[in-house]
Amino acid sequence: MLAARLPGILPPLEPAEALEVSMIHSIAGMLEGGKLIRQRPFRDPHHSASQPSIIGGGHRARPGEISLAHHGVLFLDELPEFSRQTLESMRQPLETRSVLVSRVNYHVTFPAKFQLVAAMNPCRCGHVDDAALACGRAPKCVMDYQAKISGPIFDRIDIHIDVPAVKAADLALPPPKETSAHVSLRVAEARQRQLERFQQLEAPAHLLTNADADGDILMQIAPLDQKSQALLVEAAEKMRLSARGYHRVLRVARTIADLAGVESIGRNHLTEALGYRRVSAAISLAA
Repeated sequence: MLAARLPGILPPLEPAEALEVSMIHSIAGMLEGGKLIRQRPFRDPHHSASQPSIIGGGHRARPGEISLAHHGVLFLDELPEFSRQTLESMRQPLETRSVLVSRVNYHVTFPAKFQLVAAMNPCRCGHVDDAALACGRAPKCVMDYQAKISGPIFDRIDIHIDVPAVKAADLALPPPKETSAHVSLRVAEARQRQLERFQQLEAPAHLLTNADADGDILMQIAPLDQKSQALLVEAAEKMRLSARGYHRVLRVARTIADLAGVESIGRNHLTEALGYRRVSAAISLAA
């Protein structure tokens, strides 16, 4: 439910984005009435989907789910239930924002700039936190189940959040005061700040959000004071962050500050971003 609501808080497609999305859906034979698609796509393939249906391919080189989610959201529910080969094939597209489909008769590159949202149980039984319901293999079952997802895939996911089970008392609570419309406005304002920042730096035109920044540009938009830098270095060593993870923490911290309407990244923004990084099951159990 949360994943399905995400496109609703994202800014509307820009004209160029709408054209790209519509062209992809037209190639796939999914453009209804020949009209431009105005809403950000939301794709949620079943975990039994084949690798070509996710990545793209087939006899006539059709775009896969990762391309149909271009400029939108790709939701993978029950992540460990997808085949390992399919998940591993997503590693490069998550970095390059495109996918090269190579077959004997053709080589085609499709765009694949999407937000990946994935959900999974902590273990196969799903009750590791409840001793009364947990299976007899707990807690080893956690490590076995999560091992179905490789470290590089986990490393490419910026934000990891444990979502506890909803209690009956929670269902009786009044609705939240902040609606999707309020959140959407805050997201739009944050994205506008990012766009203006890139324009001031005279960055390449394809840099629109913090997620697009890398290298020197990332260092320019996400500078840290001495204490914050020391905190990040110490946390990277203790959490065993890769170079990719280090830079992803910076991007998330920059975005948290933008959502708060703050120009400089503070220690609280960096701490929150670090809190979203995944700690492996092995390290958690050892602790």
